[in-house]
Amino acid sequence: MQPLEAPATGLRPALVEVGHTLALDLTETQIDTLLAYLALLQRWNATYNLTAVRDPAQMLTQHLADCLAVIGPLRRHCAGGPSRRILDVGSGGGLPGVVIAALNPSVEVTCVDTVGKKAAFIRQAAGELGLKNLFAEHARVEQLKTAPFDVIVSRAFASLDDFTRLTRQHLAPQGAWMAMKGKASADEVAQLPADLTVFHVEHLSVPGLQAERCLIWIRTQTPSL
Repeated sequence: MQPLEAPATGLRPALVEVGHTLALDLTETQIDTLLAYLALLQRWNATYNLTAVRDPAQMLTQHLADCLAVIGPLRRHCAGGPSRRILDVGSGGGLPGVVIAALNPSVEVTCVDTVGKKAAFIRQAAGELGLKNLFAEHARVEQLKTAPFDVIVSRAFASLDDFTRLTRQHLAPQGAWMAMKGKASADEVAQLPADLTVFHVEHLSVPGLQAERCLIWIRTQTPSL
């Protein structure tokens, strides 16, 4: 792992506090990895425009903290199950895929994006951060050739209907979609196909972020006998 750039290094206390607030008990290695990722995102962003957020402190709140807030719910969902495969759709600069991979080494995370430079950045991040469980695909998700995933996640990727429709063929039989949203929209939920069900809406509190956040969990309904 390359040495951290100064702005990211100075954010260590703030990241530690975010982890404490979210009850994540971040290890020193995980903190180092997340800060190195933040520095890498900042460096590549100068050339490749991976995110509109430029200030490192705002990146920590709007990106890292926002994604760290889903780790607890994701772990609870996966608890007791086998090693999981997760697909991050429209991953952009690797959010939340890189964060999930960094904090869950037993989980295999694949990030897919239609923009080649973004997939290239995630591959670079996987190499520099030593995340052997992180992979990137440059493709349209509906054309992706891959084994099924236990959880498919998106962060403001599309409407719930489009998100589930485009990725349905990639979901394992007992899998679930996890949509990261600002708030739950009754109209979006109503547009879902009849055989899909929203089985949980989980409201999130993101440290330092004065905005609504929630997770919308969706799965296929089990046919009645």
